[in-house]
Amino acid sequence: MHVDYFNCVKKNNMGRMGLILLVIISTIAIFAPLLTFYHPAETSPNTLQFPSAKHPLGTNDIGQDILSRVLYGARTTLVVAFLVGITSTLLSAFLGGTAALFGGLYERIVMRIADVFLTLPSILVIILITSYVRPGLLMLVIVISAFSWQGGARVIRAQTLSLKNKAHIAAARTFGAGNLYILRKHILPDLGPLMVAGFVQHARRAVFMEAGLAFLGICDPTTVSWGIMLNRALEFAYLNVWYWLLPPGLALSLTVLSFTFLGYALEETVNPRLRVKENA
Repeated sequence: MHVDYFNCVKKNNMGRMGLILLVIISTIAIFAPLLTFYHPAETSPNTLQFPSAKHPLGTNDIGQDILSRVLYGARTTLVVAFLVGITSTLLSAFLGGTAALFGGLYERIVMRIADVFLTLPSILVIILITSYVRPGLLMLVIVISAFSWQGGARVIRAQTLSLKNKAHIAAARTFGAGNLYILRKHILPDLGPLMVAGFVQHARRAVFMEAGLAFLGICDPTTVSWGIMLNRALEFAYLNVWYWLLPPGLALSLTVLSFTFLGYALEETVNPRLRVKENA
């Protein structure tokens, strides 16, 4: 099933707003070196300086330019969001789809594993794991993805069960098509809208998780992260460092809103009842 995702977003006011925000944030992340004169790790004697012409958003407790750290922090957030979104979506599609197609013991094992992960307090387990591992970006992506695929896998499995008895699937089997071929060529293309919506939800959750773990100090301290900035700023809140606290908080909020608005717009491709209601 072919779906024009861009058109779905363009027709929706919230979708357009989310897309514009995400494009702006992505542009900032890509061109961060061109938008500031300072490297985010560069220190100076000018500590805790209020915004000025030299430092538009001021400096932190070790003299680092806050504007440069906000701009470079967008890179960390988007890299984690997109990698977690892709990894979690692929895991959901593969495990959910193969569970429905293969059935039997394999299906029971996959679904029981998903049930176990869904019953665990994922944030607490992730904090426990990352507190020992002290992850870099790659490990952070792996850990968050490992606790994000289960809900999507159950949805994909349910949809695959309803599709696998369709006439075109039966025809493919008569020509000798295997389960993996059917999954790749027939099932997943039909579930494209569902997977895209799932990707957006996984990416949004990853933004929260990355910032939350960084805020708690469970991350690589050399990483430029909005969560780390918020954590450090709160330590100096008694000095009225609003210029340090507000920018990363605002950037984080806008990023979450962009994914939320996009997800809302894309729901129409997954749930036909929403389209009917809007057109009524």
